[in-house]
Amino acid sequence: MDRDQNLSRFLQSDGRTVILPIDHGTAIPVTGMEDPIGLIEALNPVVDGYVVNLGVALAAGDALEGKGVCLRTDCYKPRYGDNLDEGSYRLYGAEEALTVGAHAVMNMLYTHHSNEAGIFREAAELISESLDADIPVILEALPFGIGRPADYTLENIGYTVRAAAELGADIVKTAYPTGASSDEFRTIVEACFVPVIILGGSALGDDEALLTMVKNAIDAGAAGIAVGRNVWQHPKPAKIAAALHAVVHDDASVASALKCLA
Repeated sequence: MDRDQNLSRFLQSDGRTVILPIDHGTAIPVTGMEDPIGLIEALNPVVDGYVVNLGVALAAGDALEGKGVCLRTDCYKPRYGDNLDEGSYRLYGAEEALTVGAHAVMNMLYTHHSNEAGIFREAAELISESLDADIPVILEALPFGIGRPADYTLENIGYTVRAAAELGADIVKTAYPTGASSDEFRTIVEACFVPVIILGGSALGDDEALLTMVKNAIDAGAAGIAVGRNVWQHPKPAKIAAALHAVVHDDASVASALKCLA
C-alpha cells in the first residue's frame, strides 16, 4: 500500500476516524484488556483502527483484518518511584511495522520534557524511516509527558501540536486542552496542516463529559479520536464505542449519542 492507502485505513471517507488504543500494557498496570483479541472482535463494528504493541499485532492478526493497524514504536513510561524519568524511549520502527502489516506507526513527542532532545531525535528518525517505507506516522504530542492535565494549556498544546506537524507527522494525536472551549481548540486545529485527533486519557467515569469533550473537538475541526481506557474500562465497552462513533462519524449530539448506552 502507498501512504494514502494506509491512511485511508484510519481516516474514513468523511475524513474522520475512531481509533482504539490498546497499547497500555507496557506502560501501566491495566484492567479491562485481559482478552485483547475478544475486545477487538467485539468493537470492530464501531472502530476504524487500533494502536497495538508488537505482541498484540502478532497475536491478533486475524481479528485485526480489515482494520487500520497502528504499531506502537515506543514505550511511554510515567515516573515511578525513583526511576529515571525518560518519558518515552523508542523500541521499534518501520521494519517491524512492515513485518506485521501495520498501516501506521505511533510514537510519543513530549515537548519541554527533561529528555526532550532524545525524544525529538527518535521521533525524527522514525519519520525518516517512514518516508522510505510509505508508512504514516502518528505522533502523540503532549507537553512535558503523559497524564499532566495542568500542563495541557492552550499555549502548550498549541505549540506541541504544531511541532509534531513540523517534524513531519501525518496525524497528530493530542489531549484536549484543559478547560478550553471548542472555539479555542479550533485555533490549534486550524494552525496545524495535518489532521488532529484527541485522546481520552484516564477513565473519566462520566459518559456525558467524555462525549461532550469529543463533540467539542469534532466541532472545532478535529479529525477524530484515539480513546482507549474510557472504552475498554467502561462497563459497556461496545456501547460507549458506538456512542463515540456516532459523535465522530454521524455528527450526533451528546444527548443523541447517550441513547446508545441504553
